[in-house]
Amino acid sequence: MSDFKTYSLNLRGRLLEIDHPLVMGILNVTPDSFYGGSRCPDTLHIEARVRQMIDEGADIIDIGAYSTRPGAAEVSEAEELARLEKGMAVVRRLAPDAVVSVDTFRASVARSCVEQLGVDIVNDVAGGTLDDQMFKTVASLGVPYIVMHMRGTPATMQQLTDYTDVTADVLTYLARKVDELHQLGVADVIADPGFGFSKTVEQNYELMHGLEAFHALNVPLLVGISRKSMIFRLLGVTPADSLNGTTVLNTMALLRGAHILRVHDVRPAVEARAIVAADAQR
Repeated sequence: MSDFKTYSLNLRGRLLEIDHPLVMGILNVTPDSFYGGSRCPDTLHIEARVRQMIDEGADIIDIGAYSTRPGAAEVSEAEELARLEKGMAVVRRLAPDAVVSVDTFRASVARSCVEQLGVDIVNDVAGGTLDDQMFKTVASLGVPYIVMHMRGTPATMQQLTDYTDVTADVLTYLARKVDELHQLGVADVIADPGFGFSKTVEQNYELMHGLEAFHALNVPLLVGISRKSMIFRLLGVTPADSLNGTTVLNTMALLRGAHILRVHDVRPAVEARAIVAADAQR
């Protein structure tokens, strides 16, 4: 088991200590996310989802309004923001003190969410590649930023899977991004290797096998493998049948020192964390 590196995030004056793995629950205010069970297209579904995640022990709520699955429909900036406004109204009403990240690759949407909706963290699946203003915007906002590895766009990413060594290549890419962000003044950066994005099933498992290498970045490490194709394609099932595989992979990630697990199913991740922690104390 990897030694757990501790970090802290400055949420505009509020300190979030990462002295144990955190569980980030996914709130998809979309009608077309790849896992049907996560879709919350209206207020009633959003309310039920938020209550469930809080009750089950989510440390962070990650709200997204633009599906990045291959083949997903385009969403205008106005529609994305309208969905986020609806979702955040529910979150702040039911859980006013919750730590919230926004899943967006648009700098303008990130700014609106932080300044107007009270979002704490920006989670960018494109790592700044789809909006050249994202890094400067996050620096000016003074909030933590999750930089993920992805090539191309959600529509083209699975055609861009040629690596010399997937772990080394992704690590080098993220190291450059982390350095660029720090130079721009972004103090708190979180790295996400981007499981399922621009990677084959085999490459995803190679990345998981080498996960401990990413601690060399000296930033918190986020792992998001919940119900993804690396599970359901390997096992010949569907996303709906991929919870068991998700829990196995989350446990592997915890054993390799992951700081944040991004999940659809909060309770199983919380339970996996508790079991791994109990074992580590022996």
